[in-house]
Amino acid sequence: MWECSLPGEQLHWTDVVYDLFDMPRGAALDRSEIIKCYPAESRKALDSLRSRAIAERSGFTLDAEITTFAGHSRWIRITATVECEADVPVRIFGMKQDITEEKILSDRMRYLAEFDAMTGLANRARFQARLLQVEASRPLGALLLIDLDGFKAVNDTFGHVVGDECLKAAAERLAEGCGEADLVARVGGDEFAVLLGSHLDRAAVSGVAREIIEGMGKPVVVRGQSLRLGASVGIAFAKEGAPCDLFAQADTALYAAKAAGRNTFRIFKADAGGKGRSAAA
Repeated sequence: MWECSLPGEQLHWTDVVYDLFDMPRGAALDRSEIIKCYPAESRKALDSLRSRAIAERSGFTLDAEITTFAGHSRWIRITATVECEADVPVRIFGMKQDITEEKILSDRMRYLAEFDAMTGLANRARFQARLLQVEASRPLGALLLIDLDGFKAVNDTFGHVVGDECLKAAAERLAEGCGEADLVARVGGDEFAVLLGSHLDRAAVSGVAREIIEGMGKPVVVRGQSLRLGASVGIAFAKEGAPCDLFAQADTALYAAKAAGRNTFRIFKADAGGKGRSAAA
């Protein structure tokens, strides 16, 4: 339990709160020093909720990060209620709980829900969620679908362990080579997707595709084996249709790139009848 007098800001803690902040039990409490345990974002949230609760004679709950006086990082859950006398706030009080393990588990579950465990890239679910977002502040420019050429042969010849290492290497190259991307995701076995913002024009997007193909064409050394893969890329621009159509359009362009001999890219373009075709790289 904790309480703070108003307006004097004199704090009183029970022993467990001292333990949470790694302070000797019964030590003098200076709120101006204790508040420094909260990083800027948590401090801002705490100040905002606390001020509103006092003004409205109400309360709040906040999950906040702290760095204790011993330098340990913890997450705590703060509950607070404002007590008044004659409608004048005289104290604010509540509980502080250690929720560090709960926070770690929650973050882990969120990570598994949004990221591919093998490569560390965004997974298909997160990719689809972003693709369907309608946010004026983050408009989409283009979608690139990338399929690894020669991956099945590597997997069949050297086994899944070597294949997995190739996937990790491919993901790392994509992440490093697409620094301007809005999102880089693994959307299938050996299929990846890159979402680019609207600030990149057609020439810039084509340049990204060329860099991806060049990067994927470099040898991958796994367990002493120098393996060669490649990449075919299909591109669809958002202005060609609704965001929900982008994946099908990019997939059509990807199929055309593979039909053209692989290790190249094609751009989707709708014809006059509304059907899709793919322009040359």
